Amino acid sequence: MTAPPRPAPAPVRPAPPATGVPGPRHAAAVAEPLPPGKVRRSRAASRLRRLGAQRGTTPGRLRLLLAGLLALGLLTGTAAAVTAASAASATDRLRDNAQPLLLEAETVFSALADADATAAQAFLTGGLEPADLTQRFDDDLERAATALTSAARRTPAEGGAGVAIQTLNGGLSRYAALVATARANNRQGLPVGASFLATASQLNRDQLQPGAEQLLRLAQREVADGYGDATAPGWSRVLTVLIVVLLAALVAVQVQVSRISRRTFNVPLVAATGVTLLLAATMAFVFTLQRDHLAGTAADGSRPIALLAEARLLALRERGDEALTLVSRSGGTGQYETDFDTAATRMREVLGDAAAATRGTSAAQMVETARDRHTAYATAHAQVRKLDQDGSYDEAVNLAVGKGTTSTFSAVTGSLDSALTDRREAFADQIGSAGRGLGVLTVFAPLLALALCVLAGLGIRARLEEYR
Repeated sequence: MTAPPRPAPAPVRPAPPATGVPGPRHAAAVAEPLPPGKVRRSRAASRLRRLGAQRGTTPGRLRLLLAGLLALGLLTGTAAAVTAASAASATDRLRDNAQPLLLEAETVFSALADADATAAQAFLTGGLEPADLTQRFDDDLERAATALTSAARRTPAEGGAGVAIQTLNGGLSRYAALVATARANNRQGLPVGASFLATASQLNRDQLQPGAEQLLRLAQREVADGYGDATAPGWSRVLTVLIVVLLAALVAVQVQVSRISRRTFNVPLVAATGVTLLLAATMAFVFTLQRDHLAGTAADGSRPIALLAEARLLALRERGDEALTLVSRSGGTGQYETDFDTAATRMREVLGDAAAATRGTSAAQMVETARDRHTAYATAHAQVRKLDQDGSYDEAVNLAVGKGTTSTFSAVTGSLDSALTDRREAFADQIGSAGRGLGVLTVFAPLLALALCVLAGLGIRARLEEYR
């Protein structure tokens, strides 16, 4: 009996080709994406490896040297432009804002002092005041108001200068009203007029003039700060360091290239070094010239101006004290005569300092004239005091407001005014010269930096061509 036939085996199907798509069993084996921090670190590490690889070949080293020179050159050009622009801007602020504010503060101070003296002199004449003194008083107040308006445009309202200006503006109207009341009573022969004049003078001296002095001190501080800012000290130091580093880098690169190429000089790199030296020399020349003119501005302008302005204020204080002593009929024993002696002593000191500060300038003779005329005025004042103390009050008044004493005093203030005008012009000339060349340097310096970058690129590119 035969065995039944066996069934044929099932055909074996070939395994499907791998498609790269994981099945369910392999899903967990797929790598998760890296966090962003690790990705950045991985990329940075990759770049460092590439840089390290560059250092291992001569062309790579040359490329790295070129990149370093280009970075230094661009940084130096940018720093040079910023330094020049910063110095130019600060010099312009000193010329267009700080110094005009100083002159305006001085104008307010001197106008208030002159108004005080003029009001007292006009009051001494009795009855209807002389028209010229009345007009001078009105002009003084107008000058002060105009200068305050101009100063207000240059200062922030919330600062110390802004507060001083607001106080002065409010006080001017009260002062004018008190003087007007004193005049009205004086014309009617009422003794109360002297009391109103004394109150007005006290307001002027105790509130208005100290406010003007505060404004003057703030303006002087701004001028002093302006001198420091105009030299751009921070940027100048940065620029100096960058130029020194750039020159050292150019020399080091030329030594390295010389070893690689076995040539003594690389002409484009030598030219780049020359351009860097030209940039350094140009910057040094312009900034040295600027500093010299700034020093001249302070020595020949700001300091003499401050001394001459103080001398003029002291002279006006003397004149006012003299008149107010007579108005008060104190016989020379009151506070006004004490103030006169204090002002006269300080006046002699300031005129001596002003003579030393203006020595060798065109203002020197004007200061000497002021000193001589002040001595003559002091002599006339002594005669006024003697007459008053001897009981000759009317003669003392006539001498004080008379033509001789008035012309002598006018010679003092006139000489000081001329010297002030001369020194202001000297300041304007010096500050104008200090800013010369800085604007051009903001463009010229970056162009020189670009030129040295181009030359450095040409010098190293020629060596790179040898490896292609």
